[in-house]
Amino acid sequence: MCPREPAAAEGGFPGTPVTRGEAGYEAARSAAVWNERRPQRFPEVIVRAAREADVAHAVTYARTRGLRISMYSGGHNWSGSPLRDRGLLLDLSALRECHVAPASGDAPATATVEPAATGRELVAFLTPRDLAFPVGHCPTVAVGGFLLSGGLGWNSRAWGASCADVLEIRAVTADGRTVTCSETENPDLFWAARGAGPGFCAVVTRFRLALHPHPASIMTTSLTFPLTEVARVTRWAERTARGLPPYVETAFVLTPSGPRAAGAPAGPRITVTATAFASAHSEALQALEPFACCPFGELATGRQPAAPTSFAALHEGAMSAWPPAHRYAADTLWSPDGYATQLTRIADAVAGAPSGKSLVLSPVLPVSEHPALLRNMAFAPLGESYLVCYAIWEDPAEDEAQMRWLRGAMAAADPQGDGFRYIAETDLEADAARARRSYAPAAWDRLQEIKAQWDPDNLFHSYLAP
Repeated sequence: MCPREPAAAEGGFPGTPVTRGEAGYEAARSAAVWNERRPQRFPEVIVRAAREADVAHAVTYARTRGLRISMYSGGHNWSGSPLRDRGLLLDLSALRECHVAPASGDAPATATVEPAATGRELVAFLTPRDLAFPVGHCPTVAVGGFLLSGGLGWNSRAWGASCADVLEIRAVTADGRTVTCSETENPDLFWAARGAGPGFCAVVTRFRLALHPHPASIMTTSLTFPLTEVARVTRWAERTARGLPPYVETAFVLTPSGPRAAGAPAGPRITVTATAFASAHSEALQALEPFACCPFGELATGRQPAAPTSFAALHEGAMSAWPPAHRYAADTLWSPDGYATQLTRIADAVAGAPSGKSLVLSPVLPVSEHPALLRNMAFAPLGESYLVCYAIWEDPAEDEAQMRWLRGAMAAADPQGDGFRYIAETDLEADAARARRSYAPAAWDRLQEIKAQWDPDNLFHSYLAP
C-alpha cells in the first residue's frame, strides 16, 4: 500500500482540533498550500483526519458549530482555495492508502486510492505490477483535487481525462452520511465528482480507479527554438501532432530565457516535446520520427533525440519546471483559436516576464475527445487550443508585479475576455466569472442544482471568487 500516517487516537480526531491562535496553527494553515504564496485567509479551526471516520466526525463538528468547511489533500491549488476565513479546514493529507485488485475476466485491474496519494506514489505502486494510470504531470500532486477537477494527466490524449477512469467514489455528505457514488448509485453526485473541482459539495475519502496496462515503451524527444520562431514552430508542430497516433503527447513550452547556442544568442525559447506511450519500442520510435525530420531543424538551439524514459523520469523532469519552495500563480485558457494564434499572442509577454522561471505550457490535443471518454462527467474540453501560464518567483516583494504580469499575459492571450478555463489551475480571484467559465453552460447549471440538493445549507465552501 502507499505510505500512511499513524492512526488517530481512539475516540475521534487525531488529537485536538487546532484553533486559530493556538500553537501549531500557522504550521497547519501553511501546509494547506504547496505554493509559498499563501493567501491571508484564516480558517477558525483546522482538523487533520487520519481515517474516514474522522471525516464524518469533522463534518458533524462543523455543522453543529455553524462552521463552513473547506478541505485539501495535497495543497496544489494555485489560488489557495482550501484557505477560507472563519470556517473549518479539513486536512486529508494523511489519507493516502492505495490497494490494487488484479484484472479478472473482462474486468480491468482497479485501484482503490485515498485522496492524498500522490502521482509519484501511485506510479511507484503501479509500475512493478505492470499497470498505469494517467497521473498528473507534477509528481507531488495528490489524486484528490486532481481527479475532482477532471485531470489532464500523462497520456490523456489516449486514455482520456483522468476522471474517466473513476469508477466509484466514497464521500461524506453535508448531513454526515458516508455514501458510495457510481453510475448507478447516487449518479448525480458521481457526475459532479468527475470535474467539479474545488466546488464539489462533499468530501471524497476514496476513489476506485480503472487501471491500464503499462506501456511497453515510453520514449520522449524535444526540439528548442528561439521564441521569435513561435509562429513557424507552432504551425508545423500542431499539424504534425494532429497526424500522430493518440498515444503521442505533444506540448509547447515557452520560457523567457534560454542559453546561448550556435547561431542564436541567449534569450526566450519555445520547446516542442513529444512523448510516446507505445506498445513496442519500434512503434514509439516510428511515432516520434517526424520530430527528427523538422523541415527547419537547422534553426534549433537544442535537440534531444528520441530516448527511452519512464513515468518516474518524466515526473523528475517536471519538478525542474515546478520546483518546490517557490511562489506561484497560474491561469488557463481554452480558446477557439489555433496554437499559432494563441502562442503568438502571448509570446511577447513571455519574453518580457519579470522572472526567468515563469513559463507557458500548451499541450496539443491535451485530452481525448472521444465521446466514450467524456460521458457522464462535469469536465469537458472547451476549445481548439489550450494553455496554462505560470508565474514562478521567490521574493515576496515581487508578488504584485508577478500577478500583474500573469494577468497581462492572459489578457493578451484572451483579448475578448470570453475564453473558457480549466478549474484545476485557473486564477479564481481574477474575476467573478472564472469558475462559471470553466464549464459548459448546461454543466454549470447542473452543478448548481446538485449543490442545492446535496448541500442545501451551503456547509461546504463553493468556488473561490474575488
